[in-house]
Amino acid sequence: MEKRFVNGSVPVGGSEMSYAAFGRGEKAFVILPGLSDGLATVKGKARLLAGPYRLFFDKYTVYMFSRKDPLPMGCTIRQMAEDQAKALAALGLEKVCLMGVSEGGMIAQYLAIDHPELVEKLVIAVSAPCKNDLIEENINKWISLAKQGSHKQLMRDTAEKSYSPKYLMKYRTAYPIIGLIGKPKSYDRFLANAQAILGFDASSELERINCPTLIIGGEDDKIVGSDASCKLYAAIERSELYIYPGLGHAAYEEARDVNRRVFEFLEKGNSQLRD
Repeated sequence: MEKRFVNGSVPVGGSEMSYAAFGRGEKAFVILPGLSDGLATVKGKARLLAGPYRLFFDKYTVYMFSRKDPLPMGCTIRQMAEDQAKALAALGLEKVCLMGVSEGGMIAQYLAIDHPELVEKLVIAVSAPCKNDLIEENINKWISLAKQGSHKQLMRDTAEKSYSPKYLMKYRTAYPIIGLIGKPKSYDRFLANAQAILGFDASSELERINCPTLIIGGEDDKIVGSDASCKLYAAIERSELYIYPGLGHAAYEEARDVNRRVFEFLEKGNSQLRD
């Protein structure tokens, strides 16, 4: 079977939710991106996004979803999870493997809590069980920069807090032009996503996640904190944890083996997980 690339959307609550799909496998692997989705959606980017996920193509069809558009201010993380459940139903996806990154990991938590019938296995990457002081400090700063239209400063601060010093040595050469690339016409989506994070707290309900779960974190995470992944691991019974030494919030991008690690987790038997 030839690999396929699909750019599509589904109606959700008076809005449209864009998705990019790629692969040829029978099983569905759903990915929910982080706060960056508030600046640029996955619309029309199936071929662009597919490269890192070639490993999954034979056994999985990978679906990467954006939040709905327009996204109203005041929409909560839990409501975003409910939107996601509706989108899966619209596509006829009855049971999926699910990975959420950062804010996407927060949405994924509520999807697994409120719709356990939809989630076969769960991966939570560089996320947290609730808003904490470090998250609040970062989000409030980014909200302020977005309201000022300070795109260069927003991108620079995000990069400095996400990547390892080794990676930043190369990335800093792009600082003079980052304020000119990727600036949205409006920061409304970004602000709605950011505001939702400030109201997030699933910590008291994590025991309701009963599917096998892989938690991935960075030892030097300056956005959600180095202990956020450990707190998720302590609260989710059927979980395993891997912390990347020397990496931060962008561990899921920088670590060369991260997709192999996720793939092996999705493929292995449940009996190999923590009891």
